[in-house]
Amino acid sequence: MSKNRPGSGQVRIIAGQWRSRRLPIHDLEGLRPTTDRVRETVFNWLSGDIAGCQVLDCFGGSGALALEALSRYAKFARIYELQSPAAKQLQQNLATLQCEHAEVLNRDVITALGQPADRQFDLVFLDPPFRKGLAMQSIELLSSNGWLNDLALIYVEVESELAALPIPADWVQLKEKVAGQVCYRLYQLQRETTDAD
Repeated sequence: MSKNRPGSGQVRIIAGQWRSRRLPIHDLEGLRPTTDRVRETVFNWLSGDIAGCQVLDCFGGSGALALEALSRYAKFARIYELQSPAAKQLQQNLATLQCEHAEVLNRDVITALGQPADRQFDLVFLDPPFRKGLAMQSIELLSSNGWLNDLALIYVEVESELAALPIPADWVQLKEKVAGQVCYRLYQLQRETTDAD
């Protein structure tokens, strides 16, 4: 049984309008595409929440997560990717799919999230390179700079030893699984509403 692993040179879209399409990816240091098995689980979790949503993919990499969401009729996706070859490949893959409702920004997501949000998102993918402390920084900035719509869903994929991430008080954990060295969780922003007198 073949596995989708870094260095395989392709990413496969599992379901939706581009089901079974295979797209090229760069074999770059730190590029760790989310495996088909993990993606299948995650998108089962998200099945009723993708169509029509605004997606933010903070560490695009292969684009596996954002492309899967777009295939399943997300309204728009913004993908940040710091490595120029990977960003260019993502742009080419979107062009191949004739997808015009997505943008790839070749810049540092930590710097971007550190600014006040220019738009809000319903679904955020946070799958940073491991062991660089990027998950914690990203979580803090997403929460403090207005990037999240009410009831936004946030998917976080980190190394399994990061059992206790500092999660904001208004993020409620909905799901969690561990697969080998990877721990992945789904949170939802649930702000307390106060009645104005």
